[in-house]
Amino acid sequence: MMPGLRLLCWALLLGLVRGCPEPCDCGEKYGFQIADCAYRDLEAVPPGFPANVTTLSLSANRLPGLPEDAFGEVPLLQSLWLAHNEIRKVAIGALAPLGHLKSLDLSHNLISDFAWSDLHNLSALQLLKMDSNELTFIPRDAFRSLHALRSLQLNHNRLHTLAEGTFAPLTALSHLQINDNPFDCNCGLVWLKTWALATAVSIPEQDNVACTSPHVLKGTPLSRLPPLPCSAPSVQLSYQPSQDGAELRPGFVLALHCDVDGQPAPQLHWHIQTPGGTVEIASPNVGADGHVLPGAPAVSSGRPRFQAFANGSLLIPDFGKLEEGTYSCLATNELGGAESSVNVALATTGEGGEDALGRRFHGKAVEGKGCYTVDNEVQPSGPEDNVVIIYLSRAGNPEAAVLGKGVAGQWCPGLVLVLAQSLLLLSAPF
Repeated sequence: MMPGLRLLCWALLLGLVRGCPEPCDCGEKYGFQIADCAYRDLEAVPPGFPANVTTLSLSANRLPGLPEDAFGEVPLLQSLWLAHNEIRKVAIGALAPLGHLKSLDLSHNLISDFAWSDLHNLSALQLLKMDSNELTFIPRDAFRSLHALRSLQLNHNRLHTLAEGTFAPLTALSHLQINDNPFDCNCGLVWLKTWALATAVSIPEQDNVACTSPHVLKGTPLSRLPPLPCSAPSVQLSYQPSQDGAELRPGFVLALHCDVDGQPAPQLHWHIQTPGGTVEIASPNVGADGHVLPGAPAVSSGRPRFQAFANGSLLIPDFGKLEEGTYSCLATNELGGAESSVNVALATTGEGGEDALGRRFHGKAVEGKGCYTVDNEVQPSGPEDNVVIIYLSRAGNPEAAVLGKGVAGQWCPGLVLVLAQSLLLLSAPF
């Protein structure tokens, strides 16, 4: 054997049989290499474990946390016992190297900050005990790789809700404990009742899988939760040009309104794609007076370029070429989401352009389509073309510029604005 290779083999052998950390006991039992460090009053994971350790017990110590690469010396671990410590945080990378791990016990700690992404590497895991901690949230995809998991214990935590589909990847699961959590029994948790009643997974103490809120349902077991008035969001966009004058020109005011329905009340969000980039707005960003709300990004003028109000309206007070683009209204609640969009473009009417557009939609207007206003908001007049045409007086009479006076199906003179899948703003000659 070459001297270099011989030296490498000796180094590897020494690594496998090197001594145990001083506070611990190491040895072989039932064919497993065991390191027992329980009840040692440890405040950190000690270094110096043999690389072939397959079972490590650090239970009943005073560990405050698990840092990154805490178990890098023992990549062959199959069982890791960490119950009854003072662990508050499990850092990203602390558990990720343990791809052979089958049993993990983190129960009876103070964990509120957990590296859920590390579980994605633990595809061999069969037992996961995380009960009696301070967990308040579990990501929907936390268990996506745990196809071999048989037992999951999440009881006695501070979980208020669980995302639909959380347990879907756990195809081998036979035992689940989720009792004694302060569940908020709203529409977002109805799925869990349905799933728990239908699954073959054993869920003990079901009377203690109960509601803490709302108050009227406090103490009600999830299995006996009454029907709740729940519905996914729906949205409808409507549009309104400026009513300040008869002439339409760059700098006019454009208002969009997102009519949202759903239970529980959906959260509203605007996504705006302009030539200058993407703008994301969590509605509202202004108060009723149009000034920026506390906590919203500050602007020098006190009034943002896009003003999103609590009632679902979006106001663009100085519409111009820079404000062209796609305006999308998004609504979400625990049951899903909905979106509606409109494209807005400012253009100049060419010679004969008004007449061409007028001829295009004149037939629709004669049939009672194409000019439709409701409560000062413009809505599509028919699904066959999803087009709304708004007209202002050629004479420039300010009174004629005010919307809401039109009659559904009436042809209005002086084409200036077309709203459709592409919202085209045209300056008509007056």
